[in-house]
Amino acid sequence: MERIELFTDTARDLAEAPDPGAVFFRFVSSVVRLASRNKALCDALEAAGAGRFEPSPGVGQDFDDALEVLLGRAQEAGAVRRDVGIADLRALLVGCLSMERARAATGAEPGEQGRMTALMCDVLRPAYAVTAVTKLPGGPVNRNEARCGVCGAAIAAAHTGRPPRYCGGACRQKAYRTRGRTRQA
Repeated sequence: MERIELFTDTARDLAEAPDPGAVFFRFVSSVVRLASRNKALCDALEAAGAGRFEPSPGVGQDFDDALEVLLGRAQEAGAVRRDVGIADLRALLVGCLSMERARAATGAEPGEQGRMTALMCDVLRPAYAVTAVTKLPGGPVNRNEARCGVCGAAIAAAHTGRPPRYCGGACRQKAYRTRGRTRQA
């Protein structure tokens, strides 16, 4: 609990720092690096994010509030994607803690330590928001629903043969032209 309060105080102190993007990424990386060495702290951060932090429920909320301020400032500065919310960041943070602990337990090379955190930070940057791989859906997603490879529209399931990749002829033609241009380059 004391460590989470220390993280919260640090985040509050950094809220008015001059370079909000760099401060945000350094803070998140530091939390993962310091917390991943301590299973109890990892569990506490996970519980705090789920609102189940028994000793003091306000501690988890205070941490989230302070983290949300850093996130908002980094987004305003253009350093973090605008479609990422505190719930997304919390899930990524807890997942990163888990992955870093697992990598350390399997004897990861020194150069590999922190790799999951670096990948998470890269995905939070705005450059990744335009790619289809990391684009977050606007609403609930049916995982069994096929999507057009060009426009992302839902595709009706085919009753026979190979499942369709495009919603129609226009998107199929656009994909064909794009592939032709990339082969020529």
